[in-house]
Amino acid sequence: MLAYNVRQLVQTMTICRQFGDNKGGVLDGDILGLRAFTSVVDNQGFAAAARKMGVSRSIINKRVITLENDLGVQLLRRSTRHIGLTDTGRCFYDRSLAVLNELDEAVDSVKEMQDKPRGQLRINAPMSFGTLYLSQIVAEYMQHYPQVNVELVLNDRHIDPIEEGFDITIRIGEEEVITSLISRFIMHTNRVICASPEYLATFKEPTKPKDLTRHRCLNYGYHKRGTQWRLNDDKGSYSVPINCTLSSNNGEVLKNAALNHQGIAILPKFIIGDAIAKGQLIPILTAYSLPTVSIYALYPRHRHLSAKVRLFVDFVINKLGGQSG
Repeated sequence: MLAYNVRQLVQTMTICRQFGDNKGGVLDGDILGLRAFTSVVDNQGFAAAARKMGVSRSIINKRVITLENDLGVQLLRRSTRHIGLTDTGRCFYDRSLAVLNELDEAVDSVKEMQDKPRGQLRINAPMSFGTLYLSQIVAEYMQHYPQVNVELVLNDRHIDPIEEGFDITIRIGEEEVITSLISRFIMHTNRVICASPEYLATFKEPTKPKDLTRHRCLNYGYHKRGTQWRLNDDKGSYSVPINCTLSSNNGEVLKNAALNHQGIAILPKFIIGDAIAKGQLIPILTAYSLPTVSIYALYPRHRHLSAKVRLFVDFVINKLGGQSG
């Protein structure tokens, strides 16, 4: 419908050029002149047209004179008591209304697209967060906006959203500053140091950070030498080198290893909350805190943000924003 309106607009404006000298000055740069001219006719005078458009009478007069000069014709007959149309002005008035109506319809169509999103929306998110929370949010979003087709890709790989063509990327970690992307904070997520009761019965439970050096540790990320965990308390910060027996970029993998008594893990509470509630995992070193981790959305930096992207990010924030854990 939008393409049709624009096409009709161009055709109508081309016809209007027949009234002028074919330079097209008015049509290229002064739609305001058309609005001033039609308003003078509709309101039967310059003063009334000025009040209607919320500008001064001199501005309306100037716009109409410029319009006539650009076209090279007289559109209005002016007297002290009456404003009337010339024969050419009467015909041009009809064409002007067609131009302005087409333009207004085109603008309304664009606004409607911004209010009612449609089209393809590609989203990337971490696997665990996507399956546990985002999948439900996507389903509710699609109920609200049925003209949007969603492609949700879940993986724990650190991707380049622009290179891989994603409209929105959800990340968990410290917020990054990327000049080509906008970052929107969603929520903080608490992390917990935990292990199974069976593991802690076999290996003495650590009571201070340095005790972790004697334990099997399950690390989120890639296996590399010199891996350290950082803990804080009111006395300071402690960086502890760990013995990493399992490393994975997926929280569910580490959770399953901890449930099978393979070591101590640091995991977001949204992954292990159920296991803690059931007593399958026990929080340890609870006197110490861990650095804050954020859940945030990244999307390309455009001057005109599409409605489907803007509304989805707002939708996620409304569902999860302000929560912690």
